[in-house]
Amino acid sequence: MTLPQPRSVLVWSGIISLLVIVSSVAGLTDPRVYAHETQNWALQAKGQDVGNLLAVVVLLTATLGYHKGSRRAGLVWLGTLLYLIYAFVVYAMAVHLNYLFGVYVTVLGLAAWAVIFHAKPVRGKDCPYPSGRPLTMAAWVIIGIGVLFAGLWLSELVPALLTGTVPASLTEAGLWVNPIHVIDLAIVLPGFILAGVAALQRREHGLFWLAPWLVFSALMGSSIIAAMVLMLIAGASNTTPAMVMVSLVVVASLLAIHGYLQHPSPQHLRPDTPRSTGAAILN
Repeated sequence: MTLPQPRSVLVWSGIISLLVIVSSVAGLTDPRVYAHETQNWALQAKGQDVGNLLAVVVLLTATLGYHKGSRRAGLVWLGTLLYLIYAFVVYAMAVHLNYLFGVYVTVLGLAAWAVIFHAKPVRGKDCPYPSGRPLTMAAWVIIGIGVLFAGLWLSELVPALLTGTVPASLTEAGLWVNPIHVIDLAIVLPGFILAGVAALQRREHGLFWLAPWLVFSALMGSSIIAAMVLMLIAGASNTTPAMVMVSLVVVASLLAIHGYLQHPSPQHLRPDTPRSTGAAILN
């Protein structure tokens, strides 16, 4: 348990949730929102809208627990905010300008500042972390997901870069560059791997960020599945293998986060590495 959090936590989450609901419902029901996108990219955006509504449920549930002083709920809250930051970077940067642009930017800003302001209070001092199998499973799951998606994106991008061609996924989405590739390869997937490795080494920053990244993974996978279902309904014929793979990722993430957040025990920590190293990204 942490100390009960001020009511400002409820305000942050309430405003973010309201704006996310507005943008998601509009995206799912108003044809004008994605009128200038290709069908492929519009369906991906609508899948993200569905995932965002799920994220709102998780965010509000975690907010109540965190407000009452639950550190576990605080970790889930941070992971949900990380997911929303990711999602709304894509909306703000890779969807044609529409009347929701101000909402996209506001959610992005509020979620980012909420993480900045609250990561340290959630982290606290001398907090217990699980050891043994729950820790090992959680760490290897997040490492495996990071390696898996890095391999998928690079297997598409490297041949295209070497041959000077455009990947089919970019053509279908009508994009010059896929922002998902950029964010994943630059930030998210290295974050997964660094957190997992640091957690296996019993370093506090890795142990702390492991849970939020697993929550992020489960929510992101859910939004991908929603997009694939919409594509399947629209007539796409090649989504089933990918849907099965992402479903396994979601299940693995949920099992790992459940085990990791249950019955934490005192954990001997190794001193964090100097802030000049790559691990400082997560610290």
